[in-house]
Amino acid sequence: MVPRLRDCLVHTLSLLLRYRLSLSVFILGLVLAGVTAFPLLHELSLLAAGLGISDPSGYQSLSGLQRWIGFVYFGLQQTHAHFPFLAYGTDWLAFGHLVIALFFIGPFMAPLRNEWVLYIGLVACLAVFPLALICGPIRQIPFYWTLIDCSFGLFGLFPLLYCLWLTRRMRRQTIPGS
Repeated sequence: MVPRLRDCLVHTLSLLLRYRLSLSVFILGLVLAGVTAFPLLHELSLLAAGLGISDPSGYQSLSGLQRWIGFVYFGLQQTHAHFPFLAYGTDWLAFGHLVIALFFIGPFMAPLRNEWVLYIGLVACLAVFPLALICGPIRQIPFYWTLIDCSFGLFGLFPLLYCLWLTRRMRRQTIPGS
């Protein structure tokens, strides 16, 4: 193999490997967000226990993060006990995250052909901000928790932007002499 051609192929494979690793981080984040939306009551019981909340019905006597987690845990306990069908909504939320993750298999397999999916992902990440900042106060979500929600959109931007940067580099990559 001609040395320049070999160097070009090695460079392209290096770009592709970095692209796929970065996109894998994004896909994994979507999958984890989806899978963890199914067992909310159990997860909240673990978080409450970790924060020293033994009786979430007494959340009013707590303060700060403990109060918020106790309040949410108590509300979720009551909802599951009296209105279990409402958990079906978070089941669909989980399913939605898993389906969205599937759409990124296209760019994972063929980055240049499916670059548009990354742009849709960027728009979705940016849309987290107005959604959280508008709906958070309406739903009486504490501002610090709204910022945590916004962080998911922020952290999603980084691997997607890096993948777009790598996509441009792969697109410019040409075989010498062609």
